Amino acid sequence: MEFSAQQIAGILNGEIVGNPDVTVNKLCKIEDGEANAVSFLANLAYESHLYSTDASIVIINKDFTPGKPVKETCTLIKVENAYECFTKLLDTYSQFKNNKTGIEQPSFIAETAKLGENCYVGAFAYIGENVKIGNNVKIYPNSYIGDNTTIGDNSTFFAGVKLMDETVVGKNCIFHAGVVIGSDGFGFVPDGNNVYNKIPQIGNVVIEDDVEIGGNTVIDRATMGSTVIKKGVKLDNLIHIAHNVVIGKNSVIAGQVGIAGSVKIGKNCMIGGQVGVAGHLTIADGVKIAAQSGIGANIKQEGLVVQGSPAFYIGDYKRAYVGFKKLPEILERLDKLEKEK
Repeated sequence: MEFSAQQIAGILNGEIVGNPDVTVNKLCKIEDGEANAVSFLANLAYESHLYSTDASIVIINKDFTPGKPVKETCTLIKVENAYECFTKLLDTYSQFKNNKTGIEQPSFIAETAKLGENCYVGAFAYIGENVKIGNNVKIYPNSYIGDNTTIGDNSTFFAGVKLMDETVVGKNCIFHAGVVIGSDGFGFVPDGNNVYNKIPQIGNVVIEDDVEIGGNTVIDRATMGSTVIKKGVKLDNLIHIAHNVVIGKNSVIAGQVGIAGSVKIGKNCMIGGQVGVAGHLTIADGVKIAAQSGIGANIKQEGLVVQGSPAFYIGDYKRAYVGFKKLPEILERLDKLEKEK
């Protein structure tokens, strides 16, 4: 898969300085530049690498003027925003790379399942009864699509993804390797002898359009009704979302977060890594939760930023932490005062 400088400039609406016919077949960081690779310079802290890089093409901002000549083997493409354009190039490269079609064998597709056009089903994948799959869906090897599952157009499921029965997935979703959707919620009730009996989990998981879920994240099915991940949500690796949780539109959650059952998270929230959220709580729109915080009460104020365990307003937390760091000194002074009595 090769692109010429002329083709790249056309995609990015850029201006070529150098050889328009030079070709590349990979991408790289500017400091690790090598022949036949394309890179970019957006942060001027890396400017020195521009003059020594072996990359065949480097994308730069139009308003940037090199302080000295680049290597003769390096062609520049000037664009309005080098960072945004390189991101666009990464997206184009990824689409070409992952543009697989066809059904590999061995794989199993139930007779009642319906697949759209230009789909890809990898080896050892399983697609159950009454599954409905849209157009341009990619299902990589060793994935499992349970009975009565529905998948929208242009969604991708990398190796080993498991969608349990009755899962609903929207359009343009990306699930990374090892994701499990629709496993049983953690529901047990003790009897008179304190023996825990399982509560059947008969609900499902609904994931709306444009959701991306990182590797080995698990989302449990609802006890009844649905666990819902709304449009535009982005989930990192190794997150656990329990039964009947609702996560609002365009919220972003970092790795190793645990969200207990029946939590309702608003839209446009940001949750840092290793946050824990206790069950049956409500978090307002636009809330930001710092990493390793513990949420044990409702957050009703929209846009609030919190930190700590238990979490509270981040400004108060920082002031309290200043006092906490001084605590050994304060205790030492108190001890001296006690001895002077």
